[in-house]
Amino acid sequence: MILVNTDYISGKNLETMGLVKGSTIQSRNVGRDITQGFKTLVGGELKAYNEMMNNARALATKRMVQEAEDLGADGIVNIRYVSAAVMQGAAEVMVYGTAVKFK
Repeated sequence: MILVNTDYISGKNLETMGLVKGSTIQSRNVGRDITQGFKTLVGGELKAYNEMMNNARALATKRMVQEAEDLGADGIVNIRYVSAAVMQGAAEVMVYGTAVKFK
């Protein structure tokens, strides 16, 4: 499966199959929320939240790829990620793109 954020894959003629997406909502535990809250007082990277978002993007991407594979796609073009806070300490990550088949 080839994943790109462009509208083409070099050297390939593409047949559009349709929109595919994946999403997840992730949260940290209360203990980590408290320690990350203290970190905002002194500044710096919020490593626990960074890890949470990396994991969320990976899971959302995996779900999108599975949806494309179910359609028989060879790749996904125009991939985009969006995220939104659902509540304090929880975020939704969604990824979407266009499933394509090589001609």
